[in-house]
Parts: sequence; structure tokens; C-alpha cells
Amino acid sequence: MKLLLLSNSTNAGEPYLFWAKREIQAFLEKEPAIALFIPYAAITFSYDEYEAKVKNIFSAFGRHVTSIHRAEDPVRAVEDAEIIVIGGGNTWHLVRKMHDLGLMDPIRRKVLRGTPYISWSAGANVACPTLMTTNDMPIIDPHGFDTLNLIPFQINPHYMDVHPVGFGGETREVRIKEFIEINPDVYVVGLRESTLLKLVNGKLQLVGSRSVRIFKKGETPKNLQVTDDLSFLLAQK
Repeated sequence: MKLLLLSNSTNAGEPYLFWAKREIQAFLEKEPAIALFIPYAAITFSYDEYEAKVKNIFSAFGRHVTSIHRAEDPVRAVEDAEIIVIGGGNTWHLVRKMHDLGLMDPIRRKVLRGTPYISWSAGANVACPTLMTTNDMPIIDPHGFDTLNLIPFQINPHYMDVHPVGFGGETREVRIKEFIEINPDVYVVGLRESTLLKLVNGKLQLVGSRSVRIFKKGETPKNLQVTDDLSFLLAQK
């Protein structure tokens, strides 16, 4: 498999996907020219708008983007895809549309056979076994929590340690600890913004300017750096 799983698309004050532009370009260097984009995490703006935004970025890499919402047969569009790109937004809505259109198994088969997969935020969530470590409000019944299961661990995108002064609610870490209490065999990767996970040739690598935070039931949460070996996360099945 070839996976590029981004925590976020945009840093404050930067253009869209700017922080990851060089890594995306390098990831696609020897890949085909046409990418299939899945925009279904978009809620407050149209799929046409989302397609245009992503197309503008990928054109700089010499890649043409077409959105699956234009396809008469979405499953066939996946089967013919040379690159698969899934954008961020609301994970619950994304998963609902993927289930409704029968896209989970076709995408999984394609990626397992080597089709490059690039995603951010909600798109990184759906690479996991389930959507259960998303930050998003459950605005719609997803018709099942199961997702692509391309990796055996969970990702929490946009992970942060900040606990604002005067805030009495649960922190991100507390919520993740609730998850691992119920799911003790599953690792959760708190993927901070400006970081991504790259899986190529069986090697899982952290890329970016910050550490990741790793959670598992019975283990003290730990921060790992770009120099650390993350292969242990792939061994869990």
C-alpha cells in the first residue's frame, strides 16, 4: 500500500494544503496523472467547490482531479481510479455517503492492490478500522461505524494538548482514554496538525514539524518523533 494520511489541510494564515505540498508532490512523483477525489465530507459548501479547490492544488503537480460526485457509476469510478484522494470535513457524513454508495470495499481493494491513497482529516479517519476517533459531531447516522480498515490502528486528527483556561469539559486526551478503555487492544495515534503518516513499502513514517502522541490501554501515553520507528503500529491486527 501507499498511504499519505494528513492530520489537517490548512494551517492558520497559509494557503490550502500548503504545509504538505512538497510531501504530496514527492509521493506522486512516479504515479499516474489522474486522481479521483471523494468530496463527501463537505457540508457547508458544494462538492463542485471542493473539487475546484483540490483540482487547483493538484494541477501544480501535473495531476488532473475529477470528483466522484460527477460519476454515473461511482463504484466503476473507483475501480478505474489511478489515485484516490479523500478530503476532510465531517467524518460522519463522509462515511454515510461511502456506505450508501457501496464504496468501502471497492476503495479498500484498490488501495490494497497498490493504488496511492491521499487523505486529510476525515479522510485520514476513514483509513482506520472505524470512525470512532473522529472529533466531528455526529450530524447523520453513518449506517455503520466500520471504515476502510487500511491500517490496524486509529487516528485522531487535529490532536492537541491544549486545555483552555476556564474550560471545564473533557480534553482530547480524556476522550481518547475513554476509547481505549472500551477498546483495549487498539492503538490510537494523536496526529497533531502539520504532521502526516506515510506508509510506503511496508514502512510507516511520521513526517512534519511535531510529534505524535500514542495511546493504548495499560500503557502511559507517549510522544514519538519523526526519528522514531512506528512499525509496531502495523503489527497490531
